[in-house]
Amino acid sequence: MSTHTATRPAKTGLALPPSWPSWPDGADRSIGHLRAMRSVRAAIHRSTPRRDIPIMTTTESRLPNPSVLIPELKDIGGALYKATGNGTIPQTTISLLQLRAGQIVGNTYLIVLHTRDLRKAGTAEESITAVASWRDAPYFTDAERIALELVESVLTPNPSGERVPDELYARASEQYDDKALTTLVMAIGQVCFFLPLALIGKPLPGTSPAEQWRQ
Repeated sequence: MSTHTATRPAKTGLALPPSWPSWPDGADRSIGHLRAMRSVRAAIHRSTPRRDIPIMTTTESRLPNPSVLIPELKDIGGALYKATGNGTIPQTTISLLQLRAGQIVGNTYLIVLHTRDLRKAGTAEESITAVASWRDAPYFTDAERIALELVESVLTPNPSGERVPDELYARASEQYDDKALTTLVMAIGQVCFFLPLALIGKPLPGTSPAEQWRQ
């Protein structure tokens, strides 16, 4: 008759708890060992601070005020604002699509800017919150949905074909006449023009124009 004495697990470099269990012979021991080791590793992982995720403490933009460096930017910005403000598209629709653009590229400055514009215009909080999930939200008109779909199509690749297919253009034409649709295109172009400044220059979100850029 042979006997077998249960042994404690080999050292693994981990500090094991003082109440480390003893296991019976055979398969149950290996299963228990595995489960216990997983519990120890999970506890160590939870208690170890993550060092690979930087904490953002930005107090100034990367670039100084671009309109000071390149004064012509004021003229360009003013012309774009005038072009999109011709009255054929509600300003709230423009702010909705520009907020969606900021969400797509993951830029806090643009998200805060256009969220604030929508609140000033009296847009319901439910509508603002639902912009990121507009497809199944009940808060938007058909015209607003087309505007949001267009900006998404422009800014995200379509693996199965054109970014803006004929079918989408046809639906947009049902909601907007030629001038209004061109204005909508310019509104998308307006936010896309300033995307590089927002992403690379990193103006401070939620501050006055004088405080957005470092001096």
